Amino acid sequence: MSRTSSSEADLAPLRAEHAHLQEQMADPALHSDPARARRTGRRYAELQTILGAADALESTRADLVTAAELAELDPADPELTAETAQLREREQAQRDRLEDLLAPRDADDARDVLLEIRAGAGGEESALFAAEMLRMYRTFAETRGWRVEVLTSSPSDLGGLKDVTVAISAKNPADPGQGVYAHLKHEAGVHRVQRVPVTESAGRIHTSAVGVLVLPEADETDEAELLAAELAPQNLRIDVFRSSGPGGQSVNTTDSAVRITHLPTGLVVSCQDQKSQLQNREQALRILRSRLLDARRAAQEAESSATRRSQVRTVDRSERIRTYNFPESRVADHRTGFKASNLPQVLAGDLTDLIDSCRSAEREERLRQAAQDVGGEGA
Repeated sequence: MSRTSSSEADLAPLRAEHAHLQEQMADPALHSDPARARRTGRRYAELQTILGAADALESTRADLVTAAELAELDPADPELTAETAQLREREQAQRDRLEDLLAPRDADDARDVLLEIRAGAGGEESALFAAEMLRMYRTFAETRGWRVEVLTSSPSDLGGLKDVTVAISAKNPADPGQGVYAHLKHEAGVHRVQRVPVTESAGRIHTSAVGVLVLPEADETDEAELLAAELAPQNLRIDVFRSSGPGGQSVNTTDSAVRITHLPTGLVVSCQDQKSQLQNREQALRILRSRLLDARRAAQEAESSATRRSQVRTVDRSERIRTYNFPESRVADHRTGFKASNLPQVLAGDLTDLIDSCRSAEREERLRQAAQDVGGEGA
C-alpha cells in the first residue's frame, strides 16, 4: 500500500481532527474571534473534502468486491462483466484523487493571488505583449469562474502595458489543489516572445521579454497575526498626489492617487486607477500586505535552509521560463520541457496543459522530498 493510502489507520488522525474541529465550530465562542473562525472553517472544509473522497473510495471498493463475486458465479453474464470493469475504473480514479488530496502541498495553494506583469527587454513590443498576457490570464481565470480585478496599471503609448497588477480571486476552495495560487504560481518568471513587432518595417523577428510575479494574497488573518507590527502606522508613509495618464496629462483635478512607503524595508506601492483616494489607499495596502507576507515567508524559508520558490524578479531575456514563438506557432516551457504548437489557443487563455505540466512536476518533487524525509527519519 502506498504512503498516501486511504486505510483507516492512515486516516484516523484526520478523522479525529475533523471531529475536534466540528466541536469547535459548534461552540459560539469560536465566532467571537473572526480570524480563528476563518482558519477553523477553512481546515474543516479541507478535511471534509479528503474524508469525503476516502468514504467514496471505500464505498466503491465494497461495490467492486460484490460485483467481482457475482461475476465469478456467472462469468458469462456480460452486464456483470461490464459493471465490474466500470467499478475498477471508478476505483482507480477515486484512488488517484485521494492520493492527490493527501500529497504534500504548498501551504499557500488555496490562496487568491496578486499577479504582476511588467514589460522588460524589448521596449514597446514588450509592453504590447504584456497587454496580451493580461488578456490571456484574464480569459483563463474567467473560464474557471474566478474574479479578475485590476489594481494598478501603467499603459504604454501604443496601447500596451508597462506594468499592471491584478487580483485574481475565487470562492474559498475546499480542495487547496483547486485554489488560484495552486494554478498560477508557476507562471512567475520571465516569459520570452519571438515575433515580428508591429513597429518593425523590415519584417525581422525580435526577441523581447515580460516579467510575471505571482504573490499569494495576504488576508485579514495575516494582517492581524503576522503583519501587525510591520503595518503599524509609524512604519508607513502615505503620500497623496494627482493622478496622471500617458503623456502626463491630468486625469482628474483632485489628489486621489496614493503612494505608500514601508519605511523599514523601503517597499513602495502606488495606486491611481481608482476614482477616490480611499479606494487607491485600500488597493495600495492590499498589494503591500501581500509583498510583506511574501518577504516574510522567504526569510523564514532561508532561515530553515529550505529552497525558495523560484520567482524571477528581474526581466532579463536569459532568465526565461517560457518562450512564445510566433513564426512557428509554438510555446515551450523550459522547466518541464513541455512544448505545444497551439500558440493562438494559449494566448486565448488555454493554459491548462502548460499549467498541468508544472503542477505535475511540483507534485512529483514534493513526493520525492517527502520520501527522502521519511527515509532520513528512519535512518
